[in-house]
Amino acid sequence: MTSESREENVYMAKLAEQAERYDEMVEAMEKVAKTVDTEELTVEERNLLSVAFKNVIGARRASWRIISSIEQKEESKGNEDHVSAIKEYRSKVEAELSTICDSILKLLDSHLIPSSTTGESKVFYLKMKGDYHRYLAEFKTGAERKEAAEATLLAYKSAQDIALTELAPTHPIRLGLALNFSVFYYEILNSPDRACTLAKQVPYASYCPLTCNRVFICTNGFGFLDQVEVDYAL
Repeated sequence: MTSESREENVYMAKLAEQAERYDEMVEAMEKVAKTVDTEELTVEERNLLSVAFKNVIGARRASWRIISSIEQKEESKGNEDHVSAIKEYRSKVEAELSTICDSILKLLDSHLIPSSTTGESKVFYLKMKGDYHRYLAEFKTGAERKEAAEATLLAYKSAQDIALTELAPTHPIRLGLALNFSVFYYEILNSPDRACTLAKQVPYASYCPLTCNRVFICTNGFGFLDQVEVDYAL
């Protein structure tokens, strides 16, 4: 891909973002990312890639949670016909979730992580890898869930090891990693104490330029409203 066509794809990704056509934003940024051999994506490019995938996966995750909630209600009412239809519909959403996660994880392993040279970019991509394995662990069951959880833990720990030595304590990416790692311990590993310990490493939001979509409180217990998801304002 020429420099010009790379710039064109970045522009199209920005255009798709403004139009809220996130599937097309993903397509444009995948084209950019697949050109990487030894050269890293710019900070702008990697953030565009992250935003694109976050939106396409976020919509399906929200759908899955709603469908699962309806399924539980119908099961409690004994509406077996409805439950059967809902399970089939949920499976469709899960297939979409798997496809999206597999796509970005392959991109991370084949292009983005190998080409990263700075501590910041390594933590960014390893955190991203952990995030998408965690999204798989949210709906997978049995051995597949165990595999996804183990992959999440490995990616987050690898990112944490680098972050502790190469990023400042208030660096937005390091803070985002701590927040999402804490979600993993709380929701996937059912370890609220460990989750709270990690979350307490994060200072007040005024210390760094990041915005949390959802808020959590670590007081007497660990009160997640839902998920802690971090958007970077870099």
